[in-house]
Amino acid sequence: MLAAVAIFILGPLGGVSAAFMNFSIGFFVGGQVLAGILGSMVTLPYGPEGRHGANYMQTMAASVAGMCGMSAMIQAMTWMGLPEPEPWKLVLYFTCIGMFGVGVGMLYTPILVDKMQLSFPSGYAVANILRALTDPKLLKRSIAKLGGGMLAAFIPGVGMLKAGAFTGAWAGVGRGFSCLEGWGLSTSTFGAGMIVGARLAIPGLAVGALGWFLKPTLIEVGWLEPGQPFRKIGFIIALGTILGAAIVDVVLIMIQAVRVWRAPKQVVAKADDWSRTSTVRLVLWVVFWAVALIVVATQVLHQPLLFVSVAVGLCFLFVLVNGISVGISDNNPLSSAFVLTVFILAALGLKDPGVGLMCASVLLIACSVGSDMQQDRSTGWRLGTNRIVQFRYQVIGILMGAVLTVVLAKVFMNAYPVLKVDQYGQVVEGAEKWQSAMTYKFVGALRGLTNPKPFVMHALMLGLGIGLVIEVVRKLIRRWKAYRDFVASGKFGYSTGFVVDSLILPSPYASSFGGFVELATLYWWAGGGVLSSLYDTWQEKKAKPTNARATAAAESGDELPSDMSTMSLIGGGFIAGDSLAALAVGLWGLISTVL
Repeated sequence: MLAAVAIFILGPLGGVSAAFMNFSIGFFVGGQVLAGILGSMVTLPYGPEGRHGANYMQTMAASVAGMCGMSAMIQAMTWMGLPEPEPWKLVLYFTCIGMFGVGVGMLYTPILVDKMQLSFPSGYAVANILRALTDPKLLKRSIAKLGGGMLAAFIPGVGMLKAGAFTGAWAGVGRGFSCLEGWGLSTSTFGAGMIVGARLAIPGLAVGALGWFLKPTLIEVGWLEPGQPFRKIGFIIALGTILGAAIVDVVLIMIQAVRVWRAPKQVVAKADDWSRTSTVRLVLWVVFWAVALIVVATQVLHQPLLFVSVAVGLCFLFVLVNGISVGISDNNPLSSAFVLTVFILAALGLKDPGVGLMCASVLLIACSVGSDMQQDRSTGWRLGTNRIVQFRYQVIGILMGAVLTVVLAKVFMNAYPVLKVDQYGQVVEGAEKWQSAMTYKFVGALRGLTNPKPFVMHALMLGLGIGLVIEVVRKLIRRWKAYRDFVASGKFGYSTGFVVDSLILPSPYASSFGGFVELATLYWWAGGGVLSSLYDTWQEKKAKPTNARATAAAESGDELPSDMSTMSLIGGGFIAGDSLAALAVGLWGLISTVL
């Protein structure tokens, strides 16, 4: 019953939402939060244990939604006038990529979720939502905060997406929402900032501001053209910083693994049943689907073996890098992985845009579903949900999502013919509400194959060096006992540590967010983080409850778990409200077209 509800109701709803956002804006809010809310409504009668069933449902539905967001690839084919493969071939190809991607994502779960314990803001929000909505006692304590955040995000979310629909006496309301859109308001981004806090939110704004300051210099050296935003080249530098930091972390993990292997064998405590997985079976899964993917790409779609093999190999790097980015900032730089893959293949001699699109799509889908896998595992880690069962639900979601990706692309482009018109380099009448920014990036990168730009690789190497150096210095400082004692010594030490972590030597994973989005969006991201940290600091200064009050709250069951803080609940509500707004507008657009 849970699988049927997830795959036939929740998944398609999230898929419509994701496809609509990608066609209209150019990015989509992950389906985890939306599916978590709806799924918990189904499992509410089961009580607290219902959170696991709801988690299985949201895992499957989120996989469907994540795949549907990839419909931009089919739009890119149409814009460029490329021959489109038969639908069954695309479904088979997307299925192989998705199965391979979830396997690679699962391989990195012990690193990103168990060892590094990254926050994964949406996964954090889903865990709190599932606990709150499936446990009547927690629901009583958290519904006002969670529901308030959802309402506060849903209204402006719908208003900004449909600002042009307000006419007559309501025209002023429409102008107000358009103004908010001009300010770059993103309630889900604000909510994610509230979850991660100021130390991880401020670095993104700092990098965005630095990029704005350096724009004249970048234009002078030819890395930007006049009028282009910093993120046009900033996302390449930012991707490099993530790669540099990831190299340091991966090397340290490998060193630790060697030490453990050489150390005398000791009796190791058994892992909890819910977290056990078979590494051998997982590796076999990845190998099988990698081979299947290469066979389908070369024999069914007739793509060159070299470029397909390189794309498959790059997945092992980018799924890790994008997973770290999602774990830190809730941002999955999918278009960056796609564009950079095109550049790498071009350096190897690729000239055909059609081949570039099909090969880079491997990275696009694998990074999407792989990061979803890690996000879902972070939710399961907080709830104690069985990982093997969760993996099976996600696999079923990939199958359904591969079909819906092709179906929804056809439905939207037939319902809105303007989506078929190439917007790259020209103004298209009626396309104001259909910016398709992700498709725009894809087409721009593919057409750049005939006009290669060497400075792109220079920017990537610059970012890689910056990320490598900063992460090494951060690791050394954290190992310096005198510095740790100074930070813990009082207010001055704490303030110094905060400035070092957020401005002087910020985490490359956190600061890279400033290269992926516009400066206006970073204001809301940092604003959410600063608000959250200020509130938490104020709460710490308040008088602590007496032992008697604390004991009474614990015994009555009214005390919230330590990780269900006020800011995390409200922030999760903001993410959920934005997801619901996208779903509502997407469904309304399709229904109104049919009627």
